[in-house]
Amino acid sequence: MLETIAIILLVLWLVGLVSSYTMGGLIHGLLVIAIVIILIRVIQGRRI
Repeated sequence: MLETIAIILLVLWLVGLVSSYTMGGLIHGLLVIAIVIILIRVIQGRRI
């Protein structure tokens, strides 16, 4: 479940980077959340 959310957030962030329209800090906030979730999974010892 967390992996799916992290992937969705990363995709949304990439879409924000490629498109000319960005929502400012929201896209970068999504990236930070995705990275934190991935780090938690790695620390817990589960595969990404």
